[in-house]
Amino acid sequence: MAKRENTSAKRSSGRRVANFPEIMLTMVLFCALFLGMSVYLVHFVATSEQDMINNSYNSRQEILLSRNYRGTIFSRDGEVLAQTVLDKEQNESRVYPFANLFSHVVGYSTQGRMGVEAAANYYLINTNTSINNKVANDMAGVKNPGDNVYTTLDVQIQEVADEQLSVYKGAILVTEVKTGKVLAMVSHPDFDPNEIDDIWEGLLEDESSSVLLNRATQGLYPPGSTFKIMTALEYIRENPGTWDHYQYQCSGSYRKGESKISCYHGANHGSVTFESSFAKSCNSSFANIGMSLDRRQFQETLDGLLFGKELPVTFLHAKSSAQISGEMTDEDMIQTSIGQGKTQITPLHLNMITCAIANSGQLMKPYVIDRVENDTGFVVKSFKPSSYGYLMSQDEAQDLKELMTAVVENGTATKLKGLDYTAAGKTGSAEYNNVKGDSHAWFTGFAPAEDPEVCVTIIVEGAGSGGDYAVPIARRLFNAYFEEKPVQEATP
Repeated sequence: MAKRENTSAKRSSGRRVANFPEIMLTMVLFCALFLGMSVYLVHFVATSEQDMINNSYNSRQEILLSRNYRGTIFSRDGEVLAQTVLDKEQNESRVYPFANLFSHVVGYSTQGRMGVEAAANYYLINTNTSINNKVANDMAGVKNPGDNVYTTLDVQIQEVADEQLSVYKGAILVTEVKTGKVLAMVSHPDFDPNEIDDIWEGLLEDESSSVLLNRATQGLYPPGSTFKIMTALEYIRENPGTWDHYQYQCSGSYRKGESKISCYHGANHGSVTFESSFAKSCNSSFANIGMSLDRRQFQETLDGLLFGKELPVTFLHAKSSAQISGEMTDEDMIQTSIGQGKTQITPLHLNMITCAIANSGQLMKPYVIDRVENDTGFVVKSFKPSSYGYLMSQDEAQDLKELMTAVVENGTATKLKGLDYTAAGKTGSAEYNNVKGDSHAWFTGFAPAEDPEVCVTIIVEGAGSGGDYAVPIARRLFNAYFEEKPVQEATP
């Protein structure tokens, strides 16, 4: 009996020894899993703190707002764009001194949030005031001042853009080429953020209202002839060394089978080169160019220019779209080549492509928030220019820059010619319905042409020709920039 028990014990011990590696492996796996989850949690909290606090379901926002009042938003030169005003009883009111002027880009902070009020919410409701101030405020039973946000926005250029867009619907963007700083962002129709609580219900009930839509970043439009920038880039890529030998005889229209398109207002451009086709915005020539392109390669070029992709920006925006495939009809290819058909683009996206051309192919990420300061002016956080990368080679950018300079010198944007500065750009007249002559007026360009500093993109809905309506606006914006250069932010 004892012998059997001893044998059983030995077997049990053998099984434990045999199972030991499996037990250790299981323990190691569980420890690794626990460690991985811990690292992920710490990383998530560290990198997503702003998103967590900004989440409408997070009650910490209310806790912070019970202790701090919302900080002030400033322009780049220190003018107040939004501030919290306290009365004698410490009741708070959010005030926007410029009313409608910055309605979309600065936004509002009640009924949800929009614009800088949304993007900078984390900073505005937090405070980095001194410990002494916090103690004194706590003893006095008053709130702490939230941190202040300085934007890249220039009041004077914003005023010129707003005045020039006037009663038209549309959008204007003014950016620094080499930094990505947004100097002005205007969208019409606009609204007064001081009255957002009063007009909110009416806006929700009016299903046709687009007042809250920021057309500069969310408006999708047919690009019209501004898309010839993309078509030109693809032709240059497919015909290196020979693209400038191109010749075409324009008779005012182009026909391929049953498909036919005409030049704007039926213009007959005669014999044109690649440069003059671009400068005069010859639809017939660019339809001919478009039909010669490799469609798969063209789609790859459009992908590289961020069509159909999220843009590298922190503010709300829509995706542009342009689809080219071997299965598309000749009619669709012709329309796409000249920026019509199903192609849609936002003013923001077109501005970014234009900036990349002006900046030797390199795209700087657009941004609106420059820095965050506490109530004594101590810099809590600074935002520096950041490169997305190259959308095209330096040689390709230089070729496009020269083509866009020819638009001003000899083409559809001659109203920018002969000024104290040089300019380059591309106009567009984008048809948007079946009524002949109904078109949006586009311009996108930069100055000085030889060493670009500032980029302007304009769309005026339903105005007609880009050369007639958008170019004069661009001229006034360039004038505003060069005649009264935006002040540089004080060095922190």
